[in-house]
Formats: sequence, C-alpha cells, structure tokens
Amino acid sequence: MTGTDCASLPTPCFVIDEAALRRNCETLAAVRGRTGCKMLLALKAFALWRTFPLIRGYLDGICASGPWEARLGREEFGGEVHVFAPAYSDADIDELLPIADHLHFNSTAQWQRFKQRVQSAPRMIECGIRINPGHSESPVEKYSPCCPFSRLGTTRAELREEQLDGITGLHFHTLCEQNADALVRTLDAVERMFGDVIPRMQWMNFGGGHHITREDYDIDTLCAAISAFKERHGIARIYLEPGEAVALNAGVLVASVLDVMRNGMEIAILDTSASAHMPDVLEMPYRPQITGAGMPGVLPHTYRLGGLTCLAGDIIGDYSFAAPLKPGDRLVFTDMAHYSIVKTTMFNGVKHPAIAIKRSNGQVELLRQFTYDDYKDRMA
Repeated sequence: MTGTDCASLPTPCFVIDEAALRRNCETLAAVRGRTGCKMLLALKAFALWRTFPLIRGYLDGICASGPWEARLGREEFGGEVHVFAPAYSDADIDELLPIADHLHFNSTAQWQRFKQRVQSAPRMIECGIRINPGHSESPVEKYSPCCPFSRLGTTRAELREEQLDGITGLHFHTLCEQNADALVRTLDAVERMFGDVIPRMQWMNFGGGHHITREDYDIDTLCAAISAFKERHGIARIYLEPGEAVALNAGVLVASVLDVMRNGMEIAILDTSASAHMPDVLEMPYRPQITGAGMPGVLPHTYRLGGLTCLAGDIIGDYSFAAPLKPGDRLVFTDMAHYSIVKTTMFNGVKHPAIAIKRSNGQVELLRQFTYDDYKDRMA
C-alpha cells in the first residue's frame, strides 16, 4: 500500500520518515569520520529492521541487551554485534557465543563464571566490564545508571585488577538525552575512578544517551572529547551507542478520535493508548507533542486525551486545539520512532499500531499490520 501522505493509512499507525532517518545517520557518520570512533545502533531504542539497510551504510554495527536483540542484529544488520546485560544465564551464553563479537559483563563475578566458556569458543569474542563511575548525569533518578544502589556496572571499590585477565575494554553509560558537556564531566569521573585500569585496555565504550542529532548538540565538544581521550590513553577504539539519536524526530504516531465526552472537561477518546503504545508517557513521565496542538487553554478548545485501554490512568495529557475535535479526526504525535515502537504491548488486546515508512520520494508504504493472531500467539 502506498500513498503520497498518511491519509490513506489505517490508525493507529507509526510512520517512519526515511529522509529524517538518513539525516540523523549522516550526522553520526560525520562524527565517526572526524574522530575515528565506532558507532553502534542501540536496538533497545530502535529495532525496526526494515530500515537497517539504510542505517548500516553509516554505522559499524549494533549493541544488544540480550540474545534476541543480538540475533536480530546479526541476521538483519551485520557489522559488529555487542551485547551487555545486567546478568547472563547459561542459556544466554549458549545463544550468544555463536553471534556476539563483544560481550560486556556487569560484574567480575559474571566474567569469572563464564570466562572459560567464552575463551574456549571456536571464534574470538572480545570481553569487557561495565563500570559504574558513581557520577550521575540523568535528570531523572529512575533513568540514572549511577543512582545510589544501582545494579548497573561495577564500582571501583568492587573492581579487582587480578580479575581483569582476559578483559580488553571498559564500558560505561551515564547519560540520558544529554549534550556533550555531560560526557565531558563523565569522562573526568571515569578517569579519576578508573585511571589506573584504563591503560590496560584496548578499547572503551562510552555508552549511549548522547543526543548527537539534536539541533543544539555541541558536536565540536563531543569530537574534541573523544580525540583527547584517545590521545591521553593511547586507546584507538572508542565506541558510542546511539539509539535515540539515530531515530530522533524521525517518526510519528497517527491516531484517530473515536469519541468525545464530558466529565468536568472535554475528553476525547483515541484509538491509541499511552499505556500500550506510548508507555514512556506514563513511565518517564513526559508530554508528547501533537502537530497543531497547544498547551491547555492556549487555543480555543481544550481536551483531555484518553487512551483505549481500561486502565484509569491511560491518559496522554491535556491539549488545546483551534477547532473542536470530533470522531474521525486524526492526531499526529511527533517524535515517536525511538523507544515507543520497541516498548509497545498488546495490553487489553487493543489494536496494535501498524507500521509504515515515508520514503525519501514522498511515497508512504505500509510495512505491517497486526492481527488477532499476533495477539493470540503471544498467549499460551
């Protein structure tokens, strides 16, 4: 199914903008070219594999959070496959040994447990330790890997150099949608905490959370920080794991108004759901933007937008519009490519959003529609 715009698509529907995706990738490739760093697509943020032929022309590979993501990266993306998980099971290691190029361990205990199996594998796998520099940059503690009592990464107090035999790199991740100044402060903390260990390493992974494709991102500072770190420590390979930056502002969610009712204020019920289709709206929380809408009271008609599930808190937010809403009206939620698609659920059996892509020539192609059988097959 093709069309010149989204009017012909079913709703709800995620629509990826191929041209925007390419622009983001070009920006990331420019950083890669200036610094010699390697860029990995973080599948936890964006795993729409039908777009991988475009993205892999600009990036070096993928980073995964477990066997299924790793397998998707190996089968559909190619390049390097890096994996980090807070812990691995025996079954995880069995699945990962044939497909992973890098395995990052969350603790030296896990490394010691699986060291012999990894080193005995028929193919070489580079291994790293995720470190926790105790330096938080996240504006929300829930999303801070370095919050008090974090389960993510090994602190300096728990890191024993004698346990690093066979480890070739260190991995840290402290950022969340942040600019380059946050990375500079993090690098200072990493060097203060782990400066005696870094010279033993062949590579460093600076993690994700770098908002590189944001309009106000300081790319010059990022490039200078990477280059200076490489020069100070003689480490040739630096990895970055952009996920959100790959798909930032590269997709929308199109929804329709099903009903309008009143209970102290105007309420519009949509065919989408914060709980099932935009979970970060409730988890972060955050307020998604809608094309043509404003804050409550700014435009003449204000509505509370409600989702389709039975969850009482399935509320997207309050918005104002230039004209009254009515059943059949379409609303376009912006910046919905990253995290939303990968975190959707089939809670309540509500209709799962279709997925479409707007090609660079303006044509809109429907990639997939979900059916009752997709819902049923997830249940036992």
